[in-house]
Amino acid sequence: MGEFTINKEKVLQALSTVEEPDLKKDLVTLGMIQDIEVGVNQVRFTVVLTTPACPLKELIKRNCEAAIHEHLSPDVEVVINLTANVTTSRHSGPLIPGVKNVIAISSGKGGVGKSTVTANLAMALHRSGAKVGIIDADISGPSIPIMFGAQDMQPTITPKDGKNYINPIRQYGIKMISIGFLTPPDSAVVWRGPMASQALKQFFGDTDWGELDYLLIDLPPGTSDIHLTLVQTVPVTGAVIVTTPQKVALADAIKGLAMFKQPQINVPILGIIENMAWFTPEELPDHQYFIFGKGGGQSLADKFDVPLLGQIPLVQGIREAGDEGRPAVMDTNPVVNDAFRDAAESLAQQVAIRNASREKTRAVEIQV
Repeated sequence: MGEFTINKEKVLQALSTVEEPDLKKDLVTLGMIQDIEVGVNQVRFTVVLTTPACPLKELIKRNCEAAIHEHLSPDVEVVINLTANVTTSRHSGPLIPGVKNVIAISSGKGGVGKSTVTANLAMALHRSGAKVGIIDADISGPSIPIMFGAQDMQPTITPKDGKNYINPIRQYGIKMISIGFLTPPDSAVVWRGPMASQALKQFFGDTDWGELDYLLIDLPPGTSDIHLTLVQTVPVTGAVIVTTPQKVALADAIKGLAMFKQPQINVPILGIIENMAWFTPEELPDHQYFIFGKGGGQSLADKFDVPLLGQIPLVQGIREAGDEGRPAVMDTNPVVNDAFRDAAESLAQQVAIRNASREKTRAVEIQV
């Protein structure tokens, strides 16, 4: 075949046949195609994904190539650049202007590994190329500083526009602030509900977060003042519920899930993460021992019609890494890395779907 000249209109027509698998609309309508360059027997363009952690990026890329070859010519060279612009759920507001998505990480009961999941989700999202922050609002046990090896660090204060701003601690590329940074590590501090709620408000309004794609909130277990303060202070994109497969954990997870679904709160449930889903010994990576029961996370997801974002195995290295001050995904265990990467990709995917399909959130007005 001889030379085949292409124009941008033909390229757009071809790509308008490619559907974004999650959002169920074509890439052109969604504004995801940019910077089309055409030449003789060649086309270049950029696909702007809704998150750098998109699990379907290779599928989308292949479908774009196939559409060009089918609708224009099988001989055209196709060069595709993938980039990402994380979508937001928020009406822009003065409190945290540069933060696109606030995600509550919640659990019905303590001891299910919620902080471990938060820390590793944050690192997995960061590794995909996203800008990530963590607020550790767990007054009962602020463990994020320990998991990031930052327990001896103190946030600094910078005056700006006549106001003092807290500078979040930055560790391994993650910006973080914790109730643990405000209290001596060896002393017991009794937090009354209003004190803890005031601290959380400061973490939002008086902290210089800069630009963030995802701000993860590590909440205390159960339901409390902190949870109400969160939904009243900022627009929450959605909540993730962490549970283990045990019946007692699932029963408590249902209570936490039900709180976010109350009509006056109405925070979308992005999905469930089942932690300690099975035990996998380091020396037998292909073995799974279901010591806490099996399938609990999936049954909970099915019951409430929400996604099961991931299943995290009980691996000794996850605990060891957290105790040593670095999230486990920084190590090389493929079982751990794959589990957290898959969960982070599923979370980012659900955030993108939520932002495309539901109206933007506002802070909740609760009459007490």
